Amino acid sequence: MQEPRPFLVHGQWRQGDRTSRVVNPFDGRLIADVVQATESDIEQAITSTVDAAAPMGALPAHARYNILQQIAALLNRRRDEVASTITAEAGKPITDAKREVSRAVQTFTVAAEEARRIPGELVPLDWMPGSDSHLGILRRFPIGPVLGITPFNFPLNLVAHKVAPALAAGNPILIKPAPQTPLTALLLGEIALEAGLPPGGLNVVPCDNALAERLVTDPRFKLLSFTGSAAVGWMLKAKCGKKKVTLELGGNAGVVIEPDADLDLAAQRCAAGGFGYAGQTCISVQRVFAHHSIAELFTTKLLMHVARLKAGDPTDESTTIGPVIDSAAAHRIESWIGEAVAAGARVLLGGNRMGSVVEATVLSNVKPEMKVSCQEVFGPVITVTPYRQFSDAITLLNQSDYGLQAGVFTQDVNKIFYAFRHLEVGAVLANEIPTFRADHMPYGGVKDSGLGREGVKAAIEDMTEPRLLVFNVKEPAGLP
Repeated sequence: MQEPRPFLVHGQWRQGDRTSRVVNPFDGRLIADVVQATESDIEQAITSTVDAAAPMGALPAHARYNILQQIAALLNRRRDEVASTITAEAGKPITDAKREVSRAVQTFTVAAEEARRIPGELVPLDWMPGSDSHLGILRRFPIGPVLGITPFNFPLNLVAHKVAPALAAGNPILIKPAPQTPLTALLLGEIALEAGLPPGGLNVVPCDNALAERLVTDPRFKLLSFTGSAAVGWMLKAKCGKKKVTLELGGNAGVVIEPDADLDLAAQRCAAGGFGYAGQTCISVQRVFAHHSIAELFTTKLLMHVARLKAGDPTDESTTIGPVIDSAAAHRIESWIGEAVAAGARVLLGGNRMGSVVEATVLSNVKPEMKVSCQEVFGPVITVTPYRQFSDAITLLNQSDYGLQAGVFTQDVNKIFYAFRHLEVGAVLANEIPTFRADHMPYGGVKDSGLGREGVKAAIEDMTEPRLLVFNVKEPAGLP
């Protein structure tokens, strides 16, 4: 019998009596038992993170750079092991899992570079009579202990997007990983130790929801960085007290297809963006609005691309659509499709479930109030809706509680800038799907999609505090 996987506190691996099962979403087999932190463990983890703030804050830029570069190198060296772990616990197709490892390597590499160029500013203060000899120097300092709560869908790279900027800024961080996917985060903790991170610089602590709420309410953390559902994110923010909060929450990303668009490109990209990792990303393509003059042609092209996608075993290199995270998610997605059909929607492709694998599904005749349109499906479902005027498409896309990213396919630069001005989202992508994300770009949304921005440089700004030093510089005495 394999020993339960311990968790990481202050550079030590902790065992305990309380465990949780991690199962493969595709076939239900047990992968590992993971030790769960108790209330006492949580207190020790918080204390460790707090105690690490001073030594972490004292690390010079070159030391932070070297640690982050070493983490990136070790991740790259162990990429096959880490990718296999992601596939096993998250059900992510192995090709996507390998891509996630590559992205995490990039995230830590970018963070290493940013650690050496956290900016300062010289502030002239002689704008008023009487302040002639005053000068300000602005620098950013580490905010202190950071709490990161991460989701199942990117168990490595979304952990990296909290850990890497925290370390780059000189902050210790405690990660509470998703209960479905703790093994990848624990692997990252192992790698960080090997890279020479000081004890407490990264603690990885799986625990139940009640103890997670205790972490959130503890005033010793200076910032909460949460990625997950909108309902949980806003609930946790309400409990946070005075600490800073960044939230990366849900979405139901929309795409607008104009008549002058490259329809082959748009169809290929929407198929990739809607069904990669079974649609379990918050910027997965969910709602497509196609101009009525090309809606039928675009839909035909989209269906051709979607029909080629292979569903099934995520360990198969040719699989695009693996399982959703668990049977409850599969049944929910199936029921939402059924509700839409009962209310008049038409299934153009898919619509069925085989265990935890939901077929790639394309729906038409969808009304805005249907769950598959107004809520986040978080599954392999795309809706296609025709429109007549470009402004109508923008209005339809904005009819959502979410506002993360949106795509616009057109050759008309004036329409692109119209969309940029009027779409209520964190990012507009021209001739690209909203599922695109580069790991160094500012990333985040508005409305129910969140608060603040990730992307290494943007996250470092939230994880540091500006401090001003004011000089009253007098002329030296004794000068001629």
